[in-house]
Amino acid sequence: MNIDGKHYRTIWLNPDGTTVEIIDQTKLPFRFETVTLRTLDDAAAAISTMQVRGAPLIGATAAYGVCLGLGDDQSDEALDRACETLAATRPTAVNLRWALNEMRHAVRNLPREERLAAAYARAAQICDEDVENNGRIGEHGLGLIRAHAEKKKGNQVNILTHCNAGWLACVDWGTALAPIYRAHDEGIPVHVWVDETRPRNQGASLTAFELGAHGVPHTIVADNTGGHLMQKKLVDLCIVGTDRTTATGDVANKIGTYLKALAARDNNVPFLVALPFSTIDWSLEDGSAIPIEERGGDEVKFMTGKLKDGTIATVQIALDQSPAANFGFDVTPARLITGFITERGVTPATRDGLATLYPEHASKRAA
Repeated sequence: MNIDGKHYRTIWLNPDGTTVEIIDQTKLPFRFETVTLRTLDDAAAAISTMQVRGAPLIGATAAYGVCLGLGDDQSDEALDRACETLAATRPTAVNLRWALNEMRHAVRNLPREERLAAAYARAAQICDEDVENNGRIGEHGLGLIRAHAEKKKGNQVNILTHCNAGWLACVDWGTALAPIYRAHDEGIPVHVWVDETRPRNQGASLTAFELGAHGVPHTIVADNTGGHLMQKKLVDLCIVGTDRTTATGDVANKIGTYLKALAARDNNVPFLVALPFSTIDWSLEDGSAIPIEERGGDEVKFMTGKLKDGTIATVQIALDQSPAANFGFDVTPARLITGFITERGVTPATRDGLATLYPEHASKRAA
């Protein structure tokens, strides 16, 4: 995607061939800054503090984190230490575990003197594959948006999304936003309702930022507005991302997604989930088994924004003595999901639908 006319990925290897650069998402939308990751601890901190976030980007960052962890020591012990450190940063997004497994397989059986180069090569491949997969998600989702535009005789298609599943959640393009970017670029009139997505406001600060940078019409709304918009026939379809999807089609996504799915079902609005294969956890049958991250209560009780004088400040919005709970994700059951948009095509949110697109995984489970 382009920022001020310059193309950026969200993560890239620096010219020194060793350190890694990321966009610091905690500074958006008011400041666009990058941060250099030099050590394993830098990568782990970037994931845990949400300088990077979004399941695919977390996986890509973890892959490069393994490389940084092997910089001075390519032993089995160093590999295990890097993977264990990174695995502990975020529990819900399965891409993290997938990427770490990919890195283990890429280097474990190699001579030590070959491991570092192999690690950097696999990390780069993971990033390139993410871009390619998300581009394909955009192509497959484009057809769904085009069909709505034709049904509306060329009038604006209104799409509601939750949290951020765009370029900033991936290496490039995004998942849920990829079809929207493709539709916009092809001249289909689209407008996006952007949930603010409390408590970290990823919709208001990230989704709106990148849609605006790309010129896509959008409107930020309070999280609880979606049902009202659907009742008023102001939403044609919902598209969201996912941090972990079970083999049977249940989806864990940012807290509040389940409520949007319920409202969509009640108002006959298609509810679509965009995802790459790396977000599917084939070991899980039921969404109730997905670990739900619980973050610190201060994210609920404090908000960061810009004051009138331009100063960035964090303010408290609740009393000290009021406790706060902060569940990062909820689970939307497959029965509420109209379909999945994947890099291999669009499918119903069912075990059979996923197995049809990914027969190699289904055959492994059957065995």
